[in-house]
Amino acid sequence: MKKSNYYDNIAQIYDQTRWLTEPIADSIADFILDLTSATPETSFLELGVGTGLNVIPLVRRGYPVTGIDISSEMLEQFRQKFNVVPPQLTLIQGDASQLPFPDNSFDVVLTVHMLHTVTDLQVCLDHIDRVLKPGGFYLNCQWITPPARREFEGYFQDILSKHEEIKPNKNLEKPKIDVEAYLQQKGYVSNYLVAQEWTVNNTVEELLSFLQARAYGLCWRVSEEIFAQAINEFQEFCINNYGSLKTILSSEAKFEIWAYRAI
Repeated sequence: MKKSNYYDNIAQIYDQTRWLTEPIADSIADFILDLTSATPETSFLELGVGTGLNVIPLVRRGYPVTGIDISSEMLEQFRQKFNVVPPQLTLIQGDASQLPFPDNSFDVVLTVHMLHTVTDLQVCLDHIDRVLKPGGFYLNCQWITPPARREFEGYFQDILSKHEEIKPNKNLEKPKIDVEAYLQQKGYVSNYLVAQEWTVNNTVEELLSFLQARAYGLCWRVSEEIFAQAINEFQEFCINNYGSLKTILSSEAKFEIWAYRAI
């Protein structure tokens, strides 16, 4: 039986409920190509590739790209962005902590806001180090949530938490690893960069619809009945707090990169 995860459930709405647009993704791709001094032969691997938002500009420009993701439905959404899947794109359903590639396979490895999902971070980092070619780049990236959206979701989290059962947090059982220190000990030098900053605008109504569609992980921690109750309560809160569901929330997003290179 296929192991399900909430990403399978949200695959069809993932792109439209996030804030990385195609023009921004193109600009970030330009930044990454310049950062890594890419040539047409430069090979890329993204762990947790999902629907391909981060790397589709690289695929369309002809670079060899491999993506691995636990969610078959997210990968299918990626494939559907092409009439025919191009030969330079390889998609694999699998665990990012068990990379099925030979040593020294890729010039650039990307992770984008996914290390926190990995069961064994040290094993994952060891695999990244193993599959990188000598002198290759590991780019640990984050889409920084626009503050207005983060505040909005925080209000919902407060309401949802009143209805949640208190469960053990398995993440607390994971050993804490300082990624920077761990990679430096392996001989990497690091650099922090902001690849792009842009303004994100959403109406309260739009953001509420994303929550109603259960587009985020926090929406799957309770039963459908409790979730519906929390949404109804939150909609009333939004009308009182923002004055109207048509109110526009505007704030800045960032794409941050922690770039690591073995010297």
